[in-house]
Amino acid sequence: MPLPLKTGETLRGRYRIRRIIGQGGMGSIYLADDLRLEGRQTAVKEVEHDKTLPPNLIQEARDQFFREATVLARLDHPNLPKVSDYFSIGFHDYLVMDYVPGEDLRTLMLEAREKDAFLSEADVLNWSNQLANALIYLHNQIPPILHRDIKPSNLKLTPNGLVKLVDFGLVKVLAPGEVTITILQGQGTALYTPLEQYGGDIGHTDARSDIFAFGSTIYHLLTNKPPADARERFLNPLALTPPRSINPNISPKTEKAVLWAMELHPDSRPESIEEFRDALIGDRQVLIKSISQSTSMARAFLTRTDQQLIVGALILAGLTLLVTLLG
Repeated sequence: MPLPLKTGETLRGRYRIRRIIGQGGMGSIYLADDLRLEGRQTAVKEVEHDKTLPPNLIQEARDQFFREATVLARLDHPNLPKVSDYFSIGFHDYLVMDYVPGEDLRTLMLEAREKDAFLSEADVLNWSNQLANALIYLHNQIPPILHRDIKPSNLKLTPNGLVKLVDFGLVKVLAPGEVTITILQGQGTALYTPLEQYGGDIGHTDARSDIFAFGSTIYHLLTNKPPADARERFLNPLALTPPRSINPNISPKTEKAVLWAMELHPDSRPESIEEFRDALIGDRQVLIKSISQSTSMARAFLTRTDQQLIVGALILAGLTLLVTLLG
C-alpha cells in the first residue's frame, strides 16, 4: 500500500490535503481544500500503479487512466460527483472530484444494526431509484461507462436527501475491442462482484455486472448481512440466504427483484438497469426525503408541541387558582 499524503501537503500548488476519507489497496481518497477557489472542498482520489509491472503495462494503465478521466470530466448528473481535474505526480495518478458531504449507506446500515433494527424498505427503494438514475446515465453514454464497484460504502446520502455514487476508482469505459489491464486490488469488492468481473478482459463485463453489484448492495442494506460472494455461491448454490428469511418485513416483490439481479450467470439477470428498476419499483411511489427538511420539520413540530404544553399548563394553573379562590 502506498504511503499516504500528509496533512497540509499541497498537490500541484492547488489542493491542500486535510485528511484521508477513504483507503484501498491502490491508494487513498483525501479531503482537500481548493486553494484557487476559496471555500471549495474536493475529494482527491489517488492511484499508485504497481511498480513491479513491465514498463509498457504501466504506461498502458496510465494511458487508460487519462482516457477515462477525460470521459469522467464530461459527466454531469445530480447523483454523481463532478470530476473537475486529473493529473500525475511520479507513479501516482490523481482524480479530483467535488467533495460529497453526508454519511455513506454502509454507516447508516451499521447504525440500524446496532439498534437491532433494519433500514426501512421505503428508504432503500428511494435510494435505489436514485442509484438507478445514475447508472442509466452512465450506461447510456457513448461508449457506455461501467462503475464496477457499487457497494453501500460508495453511496453517500447528502443532507438534502440526494444519493451520490462516489469513488470512480474502478470505472471502465467500454471501448470496443479494448482489453483492460486489471491490477489484483482493482477487481472490486468480493461481496458485490460478479463472477465475470474476475480477470482482466473487459469484454466479459457489461451493464449486467453493475446490476449484480446493485442487487447485492440492496440485499446488504435490507438484511444487515453481507451476501455470500459469487465464488462461494458457485461452489455451493445454497450459500445465499433469501433476504426475507433474514428480514421478513421485505416485500416479496423486492426480494424477487434482488435475487434476479444477483443471478450468477449474466444471461439470467435483467438486461438493463431500466428493466431491473421496473421489477424492483414498478408503480410503487418513491420520494426523495430531505434530511435537512425532515430535521427542520421535526424541530418545528417539537417547538409547536412545547408551545401547546406550555399553554395547556398555564390554562390548567389558571383553572386551579380560580377553583381555589371560589372555594
